[in-house]
Amino acid sequence: MAAEIKTTRLELIETRNMIRLAEKGNQLLKQKKDILVLEFFKILKDAKDLRKDLNENMAYAYSSLGLAESFHGSLEVQTLSLAVAPLAGVEVSSKNIMGVRIPAIKGTDVFKPLGERGYPLESSSAKLDETVEHFQKSLDQIIKLAETENALKRLIKEIEKTKRRVNALDYVVVPTLKDKSKYISMRLEEMEREQFVSLKSIKEKLEKA
Repeated sequence: MAAEIKTTRLELIETRNMIRLAEKGNQLLKQKKDILVLEFFKILKDAKDLRKDLNENMAYAYSSLGLAESFHGSLEVQTLSLAVAPLAGVEVSSKNIMGVRIPAIKGTDVFKPLGERGYPLESSSAKLDETVEHFQKSLDQIIKLAETENALKRLIKEIEKTKRRVNALDYVVVPTLKDKSKYISMRLEEMEREQFVSLKSIKEKLEKA
């Protein structure tokens, strides 16, 4: 390696510039990693809260469904369910978190008004309407949970990638450049000493002559 290094002042200047650039980039990457980690834990909390609410609401939804079936009968509830309006759709956009593209998922027409649900109101009851409302709410929570869990996966992937870059700079790139700078400085000092001794020797010879 030493034989391949140019021991010139220009090479020393360029190496020191590269060290400063690498250290600055390393600092920025560490800041990025810290921000991503904070965002990760913030979304993780939201995901935990959403999953807890979803589990609770699904329990209410199935409990309401059981009451509706006991009131209307399972066959009638199944028949009414066939008349239900098509399921809601989703709109997918994206947002940027420190260079990470995170999908933003939004449900469309999730909460349908009573008169737009598809089944005939005269055949319905408050128990059935309540069941539908619980399942609509659950669907909305599922869509939001899908967004948060997708965001978590992308963030953890970017955090790991940023961490690898930071480690590469900390333990490989910067130490290698510093060793190179130290070697060039040492060689230049040796060359200056050799040149000084050589000039001194020439001067002494000239004086004797």
